[in-house]
Order: sequence, then structure tokens, then C-alpha cells
Amino acid sequence: MARILLDTVDSTNAYAARLAPDSPTWIMAAEQTGGRGRRGRPWSSPRGNLYATLALQPTESADQVALRSFAAALALRDACVSLTNLTTGFALKWPNDVLLNGGKLAGILLESSGTGQRIQTLAIGTGVNLIAAPTADQVEPTATPPVSLLGETGTRVTPEAFLTALARAYAHWEIIFTTQGFAPLRTEWLSHAARIGEPITARTGHDTQTGIFETIDDTGALILQTPHARRAIPAAEIFF
Repeated sequence: MARILLDTVDSTNAYAARLAPDSPTWIMAAEQTGGRGRRGRPWSSPRGNLYATLALQPTESADQVALRSFAAALALRDACVSLTNLTTGFALKWPNDVLLNGGKLAGILLESSGTGQRIQTLAIGTGVNLIAAPTADQVEPTATPPVSLLGETGTRVTPEAFLTALARAYAHWEIIFTTQGFAPLRTEWLSHAARIGEPITARTGHDTQTGIFETIDDTGALILQTPHARRAIPAAEIFF
């Protein structure tokens, strides 16, 4: 895949949307001036951490395209394991975070552009706290505390080295997804999922539900057993 390395950019996802490449392309920046997380929240972007976006040209329906968030999560975990030689401590938080020792190490943001029902460009943005993490006053009080790879493992990894490992790992899961579908990704994701079988709280824009995190279904929705019913939740923020 092609690779574009930038010094400073507003956000790698925004750059991917403007570029709209006609072949898969990784875009990485040393610094973002307008990095974003979910729901438009600002993403702290000091130098030394990873800010990268994979721009793809998907052919599937929008609901299938969105399942690539699970491929990205698996690739992020694989890259972390390969670079640290640690097989424990890393976990996947539904729908799009990677945890290390219970703290938030990385986040994923999928954004798409196109016309009508066709997605022209899918931007899979990833941010990884390689050497620094936001302080407590920079995140919401109820958010998972952020951590850095360096702080938790003592391993210093450059953004360039991490991108190489991430690109290799993502290519592996992309091939599996496009040839075998979501099922093998679902199985592997569940084997590394945080808080399976435990109580969690799912908060949507208009509702909050607490229950036991049972699994994810074949659409990627979270299955929550509440005191009243078993519910499939396609999108929410999760709190432990």
C-alpha cells in the first residue's frame, strides 16, 4: 500500500477525505492540529504518538464496510504484541478502543465520503499513545483513563515503526475479511474482548442501559443482557 508521511496536518482523516486516493493509502502525521475522536471530541496529538489513517475504496454495502473497525482493532492489538513481545495486558473495548492494563491506549475512528449509497473513500483513523497520554483533566471524568505504551511497558516505539507493524497486521485482517467475511474477525475479537461476561453500561444519545456484556452478534452489535431483556445495541459508548 502507498504511504504518505506528513509533518503537520489538521487531521489525517480529514486529509484522507480531501485526497480521496484511488488505491489503498496510509497517511501518517507527526502532529495533528485538529485531531478528532468519536462524536467530534478533540484528540490530543503531541509529537511522538501515532496518528495514521488508512484510506480505502470499499465495494461493500455501508453496514459491511463499518465492520472494518474490528479489523483495525485486531491489527492494532497485533502490532502492539509484535513490538512489545507481550501477549497479555492488551484488550479490545467495544466498539473501537484498545486497552492496555485497563487503560485506553488507542482509539479508532471510521469516517466515509461518497455520493448516494456508494462509499467512495473510507478513512480508518487510528491514534495510539506511544509515548504520552492525555492527563486526567483532558478527558471526561467517566472516561477510561488513558495510558501510553511507554509508560505501561517501558517500550519506546517510533510512529514509523508502529505504522510498519500496523500496516502489515491490517493487511492480514483485510484479506481475511474480504475473502471469508466477518465471522473469523468476530471470533478473534471476542477472544480478546474486555469485560465479556461482566456488568457494563452502554450509553447512547438518548438512553443508558446496564447489564451483562454477553457477546457481539454477526452485525458487530453488542449483546447486553439487562434485567428486563436481551438487547442488541448497534452503537453506544461503554463504561465499566
